[in-house]
Formats: sequence, C-alpha cells, structure tokens
Amino acid sequence: MKANIAIIEDDKDISSILANILKKNGYSYKQAYDGSQAMKLLKNESFDIVLMDLMLPYVNGETLIYELRKISDTPVIVISAKSMMETKLEVLRLGADDYIIKPFDINEVIVRIEVVLRRMQTTKEKDVLENGGLKLILTENRAEYEGKPVQLTAKEMSLLELFMKNPKKTYTKAELYESVWNDVYYYEDNTINVHVSNLRNKLKKVSGKEHIETVWGIGYRLRSE
Repeated sequence: MKANIAIIEDDKDISSILANILKKNGYSYKQAYDGSQAMKLLKNESFDIVLMDLMLPYVNGETLIYELRKISDTPVIVISAKSMMETKLEVLRLGADDYIIKPFDINEVIVRIEVVLRRMQTTKEKDVLENGGLKLILTENRAEYEGKPVQLTAKEMSLLELFMKNPKKTYTKAELYESVWNDVYYYEDNTINVHVSNLRNKLKKVSGKEHIETVWGIGYRLRSE
C-alpha cells in the first residue's frame, strides 16, 4: 500500500469519487464527513496526506488546519469550491501544502498527491544521515547503530552531525569548535579532544568499531566504511 490518506469532505458523492481514485491508485484511506468527525479522526490516527474541503459542518477547514498544525506536520491538500486568491493565500499561510479548486480533474488530484509524497520523501532523506550502520535521525535528535540507541549529549550530537554530513572532510579543531560552539577558537585547550574522545568511545561501545579517526597534525574525520 502506497500511503494512508484522510478524505475530509461533507459531500458524500465527491468523497466517494476521491475514495475510488485513491483505491484505484493503491492508496488506503479513511473518510470523515464533517469537521467534528474529522477532528477526532486526525487526532486519533496517523495519515500521510489529508485531502480537505473548507466548507464543512460544525468545524470549518481553516480551523481544522490550524488545529492540525499544533500537533502534526502531515501534508494537507485543500480541495475547495472557494476560488478567491485571498482564501487560497490564507489557507496556505495556515499550513496547507496545496490547493485544488473544484470542480477538479481526477488526474490532477493524483499528480498533486504524488508531488507531495515525493517532497515528503526527499525531506525525510535529508533528515536522516547514515554511514556504515550508524544512523542519525535529525528530526528526532537521536543516533543509533544497527537499531541500537546511542546516548549522546547535545554537543556530541552536533559533532556527529557535522562528521556525517561531510564524511570525507578532515576537520581542524578550530573548525569543529566554531561550527559546534558557535564561537571563535582563540587558543588550544582540551575541549575538542574531550568531546571527540567521548563521542568516539560511545560509538565504539555500541558498535565495537572506531568511527572517528585522528588525522595527525590536522584534526578529525569520520572513518570511511
């Protein structure tokens, strides 16, 4: 199954059309027919995309988007008969990702869904760094090795992120200090040595491998796998 999509539409004929489109293209879906029902659905279940009308009974689409953005960054594609540019801009500012005007073309809906899903995948890939079994999940601020968690301090996490983003680069102590501590490196002290050593030991304890190597006379870099 490609993705799970919420259909929030009070017109049952339009909701059925959207459901059939999704089903034919391999997507799973759940339907809600008013804003109150939709609010419960979005709070209790996880979706990859939300297709949403604006003119809904009980709770309108604008309010739903506002409330959803408090708890989730799930992409929202609005499908509405409201065609005024001011409405479209307001909804996009609230946090909607796309806007389709009714009456809609079936193929356009599928293409818009595919575009949003591709964008999500690209974002996820950028948010996860991997190197030889070592994984850094930036959005969750955590590291793991082959599924085993690695407990790191904030500074150790920042150092590891720098190494993993540029795995072939050798960093001088000054570069590491200025990038992670956001300050000018004036003189030689033990700060970098201690933090790199702690990071190296924690990674080795979990993996049994050396992940960071010293380049004598220059600095440190991630060991190539």
